[in-house]
Amino acid sequence: MTVTLKDVANRAGVSTSAVSRTFTDGASVSVKMRQKVRKAANELGYSPNFLARSLTTRRTKLIGLVSNNFHNPIFLEVFDLFTRSLQDRGLRPLLVNLSNETDPENSVRMLRQYSVDGVIVASSTLPPAFSKAFRDKMIPVVNTFGRHSSNPEVHVVGIDNIEAGRMAARELVARGYKSIAFLGGPEAATSTQDRLQGFREGLAAYPDIELRHSFAAAYSFKAGRVEMLRLSESGLAEAYFCGDDVLSIGVLSALKDMNKQVPQEVGIIGLNNMEMAGWENIALTTIAQPIKQIIASSVELMVAMLDEPDRYPEARLFPCQVVERETLRPRV
Repeated sequence: MTVTLKDVANRAGVSTSAVSRTFTDGASVSVKMRQKVRKAANELGYSPNFLARSLTTRRTKLIGLVSNNFHNPIFLEVFDLFTRSLQDRGLRPLLVNLSNETDPENSVRMLRQYSVDGVIVASSTLPPAFSKAFRDKMIPVVNTFGRHSSNPEVHVVGIDNIEAGRMAARELVARGYKSIAFLGGPEAATSTQDRLQGFREGLAAYPDIELRHSFAAAYSFKAGRVEMLRLSESGLAEAYFCGDDVLSIGVLSALKDMNKQVPQEVGIIGLNNMEMAGWENIALTTIAQPIKQIIASSVELMVAMLDEPDRYPEARLFPCQVVERETLRPRV
């Protein structure tokens, strides 16, 4: 039979309210009382019912973890880090898939049904309107991997995608490539737009370099492969900045089918530094974004907002760095 709060109270010889206070964060209870109650609870195998308690505290400790790109392996790492970090803070993640959602209001409606205390939008492709919709309904929200702004409407944590594009341009110029292309993710994604903008800016001082660009249907292996096979019909550039590692790996697969040697015939640089990029059979040169630090900062902000919901929105940027492997030729 299920052990109840009353069973623990009887075992410890205290009132049920004393047991309730012991398992309620911030409630007033003496150290001696807390030890007595927890000893009785451990002996009986009692676990507090957090959902039932939320009816009293009006706090569920549920944090909606929202994303829309479950085809990208990088999010296995992202979800692992987020769920463990939230659980370490005594919070409970609720994973929500918005892959086919286009209306922010539907997302807000869904999350409110679960009475979440806050929402983390972990996406670089969902429009900013999704995060703002939660804030407009007074739900604490953090947009992780969101678009940087000097005056954000919600908390944004991530990288400067424009600067990442410039970094990629500098690397390809330094290696002597004269025909360069950007192969991005979905054209409507803000991350794609910003990386292309930065890439163009980084090449603006080199008019002798030929620049092309194209977009894949999604940030996925299949989309990267399909787009590269399509591009091969009209001739390839000497090097490609792929707006994401998983796109890059799809591109490498297509190049292998074409019997193109990397980096001898075609150079590739990606972005993210996902675990797979470092596998020996891939060895992708890429721009690493500090995912662990970004997620830790996002969770820190969420915890702060639970105590201070009106906290003024801020943008937290983290620097990237190039990780040298084997898909670009040496610097000249």
